[in-house]
Amino acid sequence: MNTTDSRVEIAFDVSASSALTEAMRVRALDSLGSDRIVITASEHRSQHRNRVAARQRLADRLRTALAPPPLPRVPTKPTKGSQRRRIEGKKRRSRVKAMRGRVRDD
Repeated sequence: MNTTDSRVEIAFDVSASSALTEAMRVRALDSLGSDRIVITASEHRSQHRNRVAARQRLADRLRTALAPPPLPRVPTKPTKGSQRRRIEGKKRRSRVKAMRGRVRDD
C-alpha cells in the first residue's frame, strides 16, 4: 500500500496568523516553543480523510496551546480534629519516652 500518495502535511505559522489575537499569539508561542506547527497525517488511504485528521490534530494542538494555565494551588489549613490528633499522638509518644528514664527509689 502506497501511503505517500495520500499523505497530507499542514503547516501553520502562529506568529503570522490573523485569526489569533496578540494575547493568544503570545500564549501559543510560549507553550509551543516555536512559531510554526507542522502536522503530518498518513494513517488513512484517502487523502480527504487524512486532511480531516490533520485539521483535527492541528485544532487540538492549538486548543491545548491556547488553554489558560491552571490556577495555582491554594494551601489549606489543617482541620481542628487533625491538629488535636497530632498533639495527642505527640503527648502519648512523650509519655512513652519519659517512662524510659532511670527508676528512682523514693
